[in-house]
Amino acid sequence: MVDDLAEPVPLSGAPARVVSLVPSLTDAIETTRQGLVVGATEYCTHPTTLDVPRVGGSKYPDVDAVLALRPDLVVANAEENRPSDVERLRADGVAVWVTAAARTVPDGLASVRRLLTQGLGLGEPPWLVAAETTWRPTLPVRAHAIIPVWRRPWIVIGRDTFAGDVLHRLGVANTYADAQDRYPRPRLDDLRAKITAGEADLIVFPDEPYEFTVDDGPEAFPGVRHALISGRHLTWCGPSLVEAREILESTLNQE
Repeated sequence: MVDDLAEPVPLSGAPARVVSLVPSLTDAIETTRQGLVVGATEYCTHPTTLDVPRVGGSKYPDVDAVLALRPDLVVANAEENRPSDVERLRADGVAVWVTAAARTVPDGLASVRRLLTQGLGLGEPPWLVAAETTWRPTLPVRAHAIIPVWRRPWIVIGRDTFAGDVLHRLGVANTYADAQDRYPRPRLDDLRAKITAGEADLIVFPDEPYEFTVDDGPEAFPGVRHALISGRHLTWCGPSLVEAREILESTLNQE
């Protein structure tokens, strides 16, 4: 058995103890089979009923704390977790399943399906089928957006990202979709120039990983139409996708 990166995952049977270093995967696994997750990061906020030991953050987990939980399997993500932590866990004899950084909603859901059904030996959950159905349509383009995910420095969503595909399916084109980098770091003047040139008419501010708020973000673009949206609904590939489309569409329609 191999993970998304074609790395071997030495499992002798279906795992009974899983530590998750990825919030969306924690939500997906625990929603599908309650009690399977025995450890998670501090950012694993869903399901809200999850009550397990915390092992630090995704970028800097406490590897010793992970090992102390004696997991049969650790789940990680190629974009969210450091290769050095994955390598150390494997060196200590722990099986690790690394998911790829999804470029589209279908890619992300296919990756989660394989983890659940092949890696964990679970049946296909109804929420996953519902999410696939919900996100199949793509609306006509109605706005061209800049989507910041950080400031100081400004970082925006670029090419081939899950979040970019979510917005694309909602009819919101990403102004930086053709950028060389997946997460460009333009100067504020460059962002404003996109608006002046008519290449963007909307700024979409998610509340994670940077917590943009009504007072932190929009003030940098005075007079420009903006939307404050849920970062979980924009970037998590898991059960939240079932409700995400309706919530995001409602928020974007208000702007």
